[in-house]
Order: sequence, then C-alpha cells, then structure tokens
Amino acid sequence: MQAVRLSVRSLIRNKLKRSRPNVHKGDFGRVFVIAGSRGLTGACRLVSMAALRAGAGLVTVGAPKSLASILTRYFRESMWLSLPETHSGSLGLSASKVAIRFLKGQDVLAIGPGLSRAPGTMSFVRKVVLNAQKPVVIDADALAAFWGRTRLLKKLKTRAILTPHPGEFRSLTGMLPKTGRQRIEAAKKSAKIWEAVVVLKGHRTVVGGPDARVYVNNTGNAGMATAGSGDVLTGIIAAFLGQGLPPFEAAAAAVYVHGSAGDLAARKVGRISLVASDILEALPQAIKSIAGS
Repeated sequence: MQAVRLSVRSLIRNKLKRSRPNVHKGDFGRVFVIAGSRGLTGACRLVSMAALRAGAGLVTVGAPKSLASILTRYFRESMWLSLPETHSGSLGLSASKVAIRFLKGQDVLAIGPGLSRAPGTMSFVRKVVLNAQKPVVIDADALAAFWGRTRLLKKLKTRAILTPHPGEFRSLTGMLPKTGRQRIEAAKKSAKIWEAVVVLKGHRTVVGGPDARVYVNNTGNAGMATAGSGDVLTGIIAAFLGQGLPPFEAAAAAVYVHGSAGDLAARKVGRISLVASDILEALPQAIKSIAGS
C-alpha cells in the first residue's frame, strides 16, 4: 500500500491564507470544544488554545459548570459554556440537550480530552456525537464511548475524524499494528469500515481516509510522547476543519504542523524535557514557517 503524496505546505498556504482585509472571526470557523472534568482542566486549555493558535476564529469550551471559576480565570481568548454536571464533576446525559442545541450555531465539534470515562459521560458522548450535524473530531475519552460499539460510527450524520493512539486503537479494533505497513493497512481498513478519517498516532502518524487514501507523516519526535500532546493535535485539526479544509486534508495538515511544532520545541528544550505546553508555544512559529506569514 503506497501512501499518497500531499504537499502540506502548499495546502496551508493556499487554503488558510488571510490576504483579504475585509474579514471577521466568523470567516475562520467557530469551534466548539467539549472537554474537561474535575481534576482534568488542563485538557480544556490545550485544545482550545491550540485551535486558536491554528487560526480558528472563535472557540467555545463546553465543560462541567463547577469548573467555571478555573476556566474563566485562565481562559482569556476562549468563550465558556457551562454544562450540567454529575456529582463527580463530569458530564452526564443531562448535559447533552444543551450541548446539541449549542452545536447548531457552530462549525466544528472537538470532543473528548479530559472528559473522564464515567458511564454517564460515555452516554453523553454517544448522544452528542450521534446527533451532531457538524464535522466532529473524536479524541481521548470520547473514543472510549465507542469501545465495543464501533458499529455506531457508521450511523453518524456528519463527517468524523477519530484520533486514537495505539492503545486506544487496540481497544476499538482489537488490533495493535506495529510495523509501518501494518499501521498503514490498519488505518486504511478502519477508515473504510467506519466511513471516517482515522488518525493513528505514534511514530510516523498515519492518516487513513474512507476513500482509501493514506498519508504518512514525517515530522515529530519521541519527545512528543507526553501527556497532552494529543490534545494539542485535536485543537489544530478542529481549527483546520473550521477554516474549510476537508476532513482528510485537515487531519494530514494538522499532523504535519503538530509534528513541526514538536520538532521546534525539542530544539529549544530537548526531547527529554518536552511537554505539551512547549508544543503549543511553538505552534505559531511552525505555522508561520509553513504558511509564510
């Protein structure tokens, strides 16, 4: 199986450029991030800031209402939507009505980081995702909502991008591909079955499309194997979707940019000390070097 050639630099320069002076934030996508639970607020920050740094015009974070004091204090650029929560400080099925209604006015949904895997949260995720009519990025704990239920993915009303790391992919499929060829075939097969774009993270991240296209990334380094790195990637993917890139192209471009930011960060702090915030900090430089502005 040969991977497709994709000029990410050309794609970003041509599709994400901002050469017209008469634009406003609505032109660059409204991203709705559903993330976080008690004790896991960092994921909200990483996803939302990555989306903003990747060019999203407006980002709203939907999170349990008890997190309001934390989020409003540290989230100056993102907006905040208070969602009903369970006694444990996570989102339950009762929050789905509010989230689904709000999503109607948005362009993209990114869901999963830091949500927790409480049974009520898993029900919430399935309810929201299955009713979403806007492109959705499904990551982290939201992927767990479909363990043993991947048949539901074919019932989605929208275009979806799934971003599993190897362990999550094994939980979804029962497979743990190790070689490069195995990873390519696994991403291709699962994307076709689920009729979605699959981002199989890891060394040389593989992006598989439902049309049998496969992109193998060549940026990034081992230092990026750190908590929160995937949250940053989710934010970038969502931002690129919101700016009009098709799902496969958005995922491939985001993976490339994410890896480029990780490489820049590693040059600054070293691979051993690299953390997700370093990747986020390097993101503007990575995009500027690729986009040329």
